[in-house]
Amino acid sequence: MTLTQNRIIDLFAHKSERLLNIYFTAGFPNLDDTVTILRGLQGAGVDLVEIGMPYSDPVADGETIQKSNGRALDNGMSIKKLFAQLDGCRNESTANPITVPILLMGYINPVLQYGVENFCRMCREVGVDGVILPDLPLDLFLAEYASTFREYGILNVNLITPQTSNDRIRLIDELSDGFIYMVSSASITGSVTGISDPMRTYFERVRAMNLRNPCLIGFGINNHETFDAACSTANGAIVGSAFIRHLDDSGTSPASIRAFVETIRN
Repeated sequence: MTLTQNRIIDLFAHKSERLLNIYFTAGFPNLDDTVTILRGLQGAGVDLVEIGMPYSDPVADGETIQKSNGRALDNGMSIKKLFAQLDGCRNESTANPITVPILLMGYINPVLQYGVENFCRMCREVGVDGVILPDLPLDLFLAEYASTFREYGILNVNLITPQTSNDRIRLIDELSDGFIYMVSSASITGSVTGISDPMRTYFERVRAMNLRNPCLIGFGINNHETFDAACSTANGAIVGSAFIRHLDDSGTSPASIRAFVETIRN
C-alpha cells in the first residue's frame, strides 16, 4: 500500500466537511471488545476511527483515558495483541469487513520496543492507515523513521496547538500527509468543557492560513454543540474521552454506539 492508496487520503479526497473521528482505547472496557467497537462505529457512520494503544504513562491524556489505559493493560492488551485482534478485520470475504480508515494513537516508547519497521509492517498487514504519536518530535521522525513509514504506506499525523507559531504550522503542513490534528488547547484530554473565545481565535487563525492539509480539532469535543463549533472552522473533529465514558456507562452494543454517535452529529 502506497500513500496514494491510503484510506485516509482517499477519504479526504471525497469528503471535506463535518468529518467525525472517534477514539477508543484498545482492550477497554474488556480485552476482546476492540473489533466489536470498531464495527459498531463503522455501522454508526463515523468517518475515521482512532484506536488507542494502551501505555502506562499517557502524559497527554486526562483521567478518563488514563483510567481506560490502565484497565486495558490490566486486561492484557498490548500492541502484539491489538494486531492479532485486527488481523483479518478487513477481509472482504467476512460478513462485515471493516472499510473505515483506522489510526493507532499512542506513545513512541512501546513502538520502539516493538520495533519501528515491524510496527509499520504489521500496520500494513492488518489494514491500519496512520498513527498519532504525540511524543515523537517531528525532526526525529523525519531523520529516523519517515522513510520506513512511507515504505509501508503509513501516515504519521502531526499535532499543532494554540502555542504553535504560524511558521511552524506551515512547516508541519508542508511535511504532512493526510490531515493535521489541531489540539484545541494546551491541556490534557478530557479537561476541556467547551469552546472558549481564545480557542475560536486560534481556530480562525489556522483556517485563515489556507493550509494544504485538512484539519481535525481534538480535545474538548464532547457533544453536538462542540462538534458544530469545531466544524465551523475546521474539516471535522475528534471525540475521545466522552466516548470512553459512554462505553463504560452504556456498553459496546451497536445500538449504544449508534446512539452516542447520533448525539454528536445531530
